[in-house]
Amino acid sequence: MSKPVIVVLFGGQSSEHIVSCMSAANVIERIDSERYELLLIGITQDGRWIKADDLKAVRDGSWQYGKVRAAISPDAGEQCVLLMEEGQLEKVRVDLVFPVLHGLFGEDGTVQGLLELARIPYVGCGVLASAVSMDKWTTKIIADHLGVRQAAFEPVFRREIEEDIEAVMDRVEGHFPYPVFVKPSNAGSSRGVTKAENRGELSEGLKEAARHDRKILVEEMIFGREVECAVFGGGKEPVAASGVGEILAAADFYDFDAKYFNAESKTVTDPKLPGDATEEIRRTAVKIFQAVDGYGLARVDFFVTEEGQVVFNEINTMPGFTAISMYPMLWEARGVSKEELVEKLIRHGMERYEAQ
Repeated sequence: MSKPVIVVLFGGQSSEHIVSCMSAANVIERIDSERYELLLIGITQDGRWIKADDLKAVRDGSWQYGKVRAAISPDAGEQCVLLMEEGQLEKVRVDLVFPVLHGLFGEDGTVQGLLELARIPYVGCGVLASAVSMDKWTTKIIADHLGVRQAAFEPVFRREIEEDIEAVMDRVEGHFPYPVFVKPSNAGSSRGVTKAENRGELSEGLKEAARHDRKILVEEMIFGREVECAVFGGGKEPVAASGVGEILAAADFYDFDAKYFNAESKTVTDPKLPGDATEEIRRTAVKIFQAVDGYGLARVDFFVTEEGQVVFNEINTMPGFTAISMYPMLWEARGVSKEELVEKLIRHGMERYEAQ
């Protein structure tokens, strides 16, 4: 009997392309090759789909120069990947896709929609959960409806910045004192996120965020510890929350470089938090995951103030799986190895259409 074929999809057109490649390499390394046949497909930053030969090619980036083009057929009767080389076409039937994609055109419901059309089971959240969680603006509306405490915010459109940035800054300054955070609504891994201490920095931050998205959030500064919680489940599987992890950022805040390239940044599992903050974080993480109709996995991020108040920050539906990523670390702290976690995610993905 042939082994199930799993496609690991990585790279992508977002600003998180390199993080996706790093995450995918760690996922691939932990999939049981005795149990599954792997088909590795990378998406270049300009949107070309290319078959990668092996894990080494993913790690060193040489997959981008591969000669075999790839595409997932949307035909539900086929449930296959099309491989094309020098005019020759090969169809490979697929049992599951593991979309290790972060950010736009991967974590935002676009790839999930393609897989739904194809009726190919996949790991992680569906179209709705992926889309609303990717868009911080929409997530905040949902959190407000739930009555979850979160940072106050001022929504801004790119066109407003282009037409009258002075009026935008007046509006922001009328809402909060400095410092404030400026964020693209649909970027992840802190791409395009800046901290503004004054009007000049706010102007630069708005322009930087507008380079990443047409929708921007300006948020009040929350003075607190940055913590995260991992969630797994959905469908037939009860939703479970891990313990809590704390980020000790090397930079002024946990920006992209501090997350992935600064060795001084540290993560700690099960930190001591004031009062019942730990349990409140775990409860709220599950609550938000269920509210967005989550399935599979997510990492939910919070702040905890000195007084023990829990403040929701954001939810990530395909959290990083790099060597320093919090999601797998949090489950390891609960006795679930990375190999076991990847297997659980695969099995849960394969049950996706049974759960509907």
